[in-house]
Amino acid sequence: MNFSIESITQPIQNFINQSLRVLNVTHKPGPEEFKKIAYITALGMIVIGITGFTISMIAYFLGNGI
Repeated sequence: MNFSIESITQPIQNFINQSLRVLNVTHKPGPEEFKKIAYITALGMIVIGITGFTISMIAYFLGNGI
């Protein structure tokens, strides 16, 4: 097997460069943007919760043979 140091360090260097690029693009949300994100996240959690509860209730009633 013929390993070179560059074959090991190159993927690591690429990962570091990609990570730095992502960090440079990100920004801290302002208050208004944060409120929108929190509202949409809460709305999504409520919809998923109601959907799961509805499916659970349907399965329960179908299982008991009402």
